[in-house]
Amino acid sequence: MVSYPATTESISLAQEANSSEAIQILYQVLEDPSSSPEALRIKEQAITNLCDRLTEEKRGEDLRTLLTKLRPFFSLIPKAKTAKIVRGIIDAVAKIPGTTDLQITLCKEMVEWTRAEKRTFLRQRVEARLAALLMENKEYVEALALLSTLVKEVRRLDDKLLLVDIDLLESKLHFSLRNLPKAKAALTAARTAANAIYVPPAQQGTIDLQSGILHAEEKDYKTGYSYFFEAFESFNALGDPRAVFSLKYMLLCKIMVSQADDVAGIISSKAGLQYVGPDLDAMKAVADAHSKRSLKLFENALRDYKAQLEDDPIVHRHLSSLYDTLLEQNLCRLIEPFSRVEIGHIAELIGLPVDHVEKKLSQMILDKKFAGTLDQGAGCLIIFEDPKADAIYSATLDTIANMGKVVDSLYVRSAKIMS
Repeated sequence: MVSYPATTESISLAQEANSSEAIQILYQVLEDPSSSPEALRIKEQAITNLCDRLTEEKRGEDLRTLLTKLRPFFSLIPKAKTAKIVRGIIDAVAKIPGTTDLQITLCKEMVEWTRAEKRTFLRQRVEARLAALLMENKEYVEALALLSTLVKEVRRLDDKLLLVDIDLLESKLHFSLRNLPKAKAALTAARTAANAIYVPPAQQGTIDLQSGILHAEEKDYKTGYSYFFEAFESFNALGDPRAVFSLKYMLLCKIMVSQADDVAGIISSKAGLQYVGPDLDAMKAVADAHSKRSLKLFENALRDYKAQLEDDPIVHRHLSSLYDTLLEQNLCRLIEPFSRVEIGHIAELIGLPVDHVEKKLSQMILDKKFAGTLDQGAGCLIIFEDPKADAIYSATLDTIANMGKVVDSLYVRSAKIMS
């Protein structure tokens, strides 16, 4: 069997070989006992190439084994390089689909090793990655316990760059648990830490994206749109795939503030055309349904773009209120020509059960969306004309208020005279 020492020639040979041969060559390079500076440099290059090859072949378990085998090598190189290699291998595993459980196991193993080796800097970053994976796997209790301990430790060390990441992660976790006050508090902490240091554009975009999500959750869609726009600008400049989600949420905000007509213009803009695809098509379909006040078109959009609308947790949270809005607009459009109409006829026109339509109409009357009453005996809806405001009432109230001020003034003067 041919042996391959840690030399540049071995690396070149591996690059020219097919995938399986290249992997064997690179493994042998790593087994070279030499620890000279040149040999260490060659081995670092071999690790990078080996990660790329194993990722291409989707060999996640081999990457995990590689990380274990490299532990003796880590004692020969600086800690900063060790951290870079460890995080690089974990990132490589993340590129392989369906490896969330493997990544969690890998991170837990590395946390134990870093504790034993007292590599605090690396451990904290791996724990932050582990918390993100646990949150993605919906293991919220374990993720929250890990973050609570980690955030206290990082604050003591005053590592603001890592603190921004942890606070952002904590905000997302509390948002997933529907605890908005704590989500906002964690986001504020992330912004405070970010203001004291230089924040990379990608991280700033993440902060803006989370800010937009929280404002949209509070129905402040105009502010949310501004944050989504800032996030889109950052991600678009970096070529980050999250740009399309930022743009998608921008369009959602436009629809929620009844500016659906602006959606087509944003999509057809220079920046929007780069991201034309199912996500933007889904939002355009919803915008068209909103503009036409058509519940049928809205339901068609939900059916045709289920992955982009209902499966997106952010968009899905707003679909219920959007559905109610469209239902109300559709009902208003249908009853506009009538002064008296059977509820069954309205239900037939809109394609919904009579009980559902009757309940919604009664709610709209109570909310003063229109003036009318339900005649349940006859099964009819009676629509009143919009009452005209009588100016005499407001004038009378102003007069009574002024008289009250005069009486108060006279009382004060009489009190002074009597004293």
